[in-house]
Amino acid sequence: MTRRLLSTFIYVLTSVIGLLSFIYPFIWPETIMASAVHGQAHSADAPLMLSVLIGLCFVALLLEIQGDSVSTKFIALLGVLIAINSVLRFMEVVIPVPGGFSPLFFLIVMTGYTYGGRFGFLMGALTLVVSALITGGVGPWLPYQMLTAGWVGLTAPLCRPLVRMLHAEDRWPEILILALVGAFWGFFYGAVMNLYFWPFAGGSADQYWEAGITLADTLKRYAVFYVATSLVWDLARAVGNTIMILAFGAPTLRTLRRFQQRFTFEYVPGVSEVA
Repeated sequence: MTRRLLSTFIYVLTSVIGLLSFIYPFIWPETIMASAVHGQAHSADAPLMLSVLIGLCFVALLLEIQGDSVSTKFIALLGVLIAINSVLRFMEVVIPVPGGFSPLFFLIVMTGYTYGGRFGFLMGALTLVVSALITGGVGPWLPYQMLTAGWVGLTAPLCRPLVRMLHAEDRWPEILILALVGAFWGFFYGAVMNLYFWPFAGGSADQYWEAGITLADTLKRYAVFYVATSLVWDLARAVGNTIMILAFGAPTLRTLRRFQQRFTFEYVPGVSEVA
């Protein structure tokens, strides 16, 4: 019980740190100058953020291994799924895809939904860091990609009550609901990731943030910025997520659930039933 509470605390702490890392430039605008000197958004704090996130992910993994709720077989499966997803991202680099579409979100949604939010968070965050090492995509944006991808997996199980209410388990409505989750995160991932650099950017007053403006003006300017620069890019991601889940969601769910059943199987010795 204590390990489970500690594990939950690690995930909550990670998300709180992540949220603060996105919003602190709006709260302390003077910190923007440090990154401006280095010439890139968050270039001053990104190395520390990356180290903290990787450290917290490995602490979470250790707690999961020592706990009773997740077996070492699931951790091994997590490693395999991360490797598969990293290869998918490498293929995305080799074969350019339209807009912001990336095949890696498919498995993050599916594993988070099947195995739970904690598994999904690790799947998302560690996929981004491993694939970045493979593809050479390491930069000050990486910890923010890790966090946002982790949140994709963390929130995927939130649609389970709706699936149960509709009695949609192992039926096409379940896949349709997951496709809607993928479409939502296709847009929302881009909307969140824009905040990584938006307060550091400069341009026309109706699209970019400046210190001292109200919350209403901030939201209005960001909405204009998002529609003008990111909406079409994120639309490709949303459509791609939807198509992948509709096309491959059902067989993937069956496979993941088959592993889940095998990994949670326990042999209980008893009296032989043979007469």
